[in-house]
Amino acid sequence: MPVESVPNGKIRASSEYSRRIDRVIDYLRENLHRPVKLGELAHVACFSQFHFHRIFGAVSGETLNNFTNRLRLEKAARLLRYSEQSLTDIALDCGFSSSATFSRAFRSGYDTSPSQFRKSGEIKKSKICKELFPEEEYGIAMSLEEKRAAFPVRLIDLPERQVAYIRVTNAFELDRVLAALKTVIEWAKSQDICSQGILFGMTVDDPHVTPKHLYRYEVCLASAFPFECMEGMSKLKMPAMQYAVIKVSGDIHKVATAWDYLYRDWLINSVHEPEHAPALEIFLDKENAADWSHFELELCLPVRKLAEIRSLNSGSRKSGMIEMKDNKRATA
Repeated sequence: MPVESVPNGKIRASSEYSRRIDRVIDYLRENLHRPVKLGELAHVACFSQFHFHRIFGAVSGETLNNFTNRLRLEKAARLLRYSEQSLTDIALDCGFSSSATFSRAFRSGYDTSPSQFRKSGEIKKSKICKELFPEEEYGIAMSLEEKRAAFPVRLIDLPERQVAYIRVTNAFELDRVLAALKTVIEWAKSQDICSQGILFGMTVDDPHVTPKHLYRYEVCLASAFPFECMEGMSKLKMPAMQYAVIKVSGDIHKVATAWDYLYRDWLINSVHEPEHAPALEIFLDKENAADWSHFELELCLPVRKLAEIRSLNSGSRKSGMIEMKDNKRATA
């Protein structure tokens, strides 16, 4: 029996995600006194930096930044209440660069100053006690059952391919991305590769951490036929890879909801983890790709089997059996 077919396969996968994020949480708690880089945390979790923020949010229910800030403020509140440390020492001990920065963050989170809290020991209004993972700005309120019905996920294998691309910086400025899309489409038509080519967008940076003016988005076209890049365009080779894919037809709200479902609900309950590669948004209607009032997209998340599942598969090939935690065995 394949591992995916074992009844507790998804429980095993979800548990693996939880264990990895638990390691990150423990690591954060031990290092609240200093800045912790994204690469460190992704390494602790053994996840790709490309997808770590979404996975952390999906498992923990909080964004990484909110979670880290909450831990620091909670530690600071304990020190204010139970220690005689100065505000400056508490600020530095909790990872803030100065007492002024600490005071602003404390007031923003608890609606009172550190010195006032130290005197009263009371927090009358905590802003960080509100819903910790609110519906994203562009999301649609849907039940899990509705999302499952609207966004079925399938796995596909894409072969190695040559890709021409234009890298857009400051990509939060929509006009810059739309201009690149139009340029790529016109260029592909001039090369006679537009109709058979695959037009897609690729996010290189993480919008949760990259400053908006540095955020990069690549407008790409993959082709099985040879082509010559125009000025301002580059070429890369994308390796063969497996993707988890959702097809979406609708506006930006539906696209955002589909991405959220793919990461928060499907991925962490599957037997897969993200590859260290960017996610793709394939434009199915190339002629209208620059009309962002309505999208026809395939959202593609690069995936591989979870390390634990791969290890089980390897062992099953050697022994013909898979050891289950409840001491039951399933033939591989």
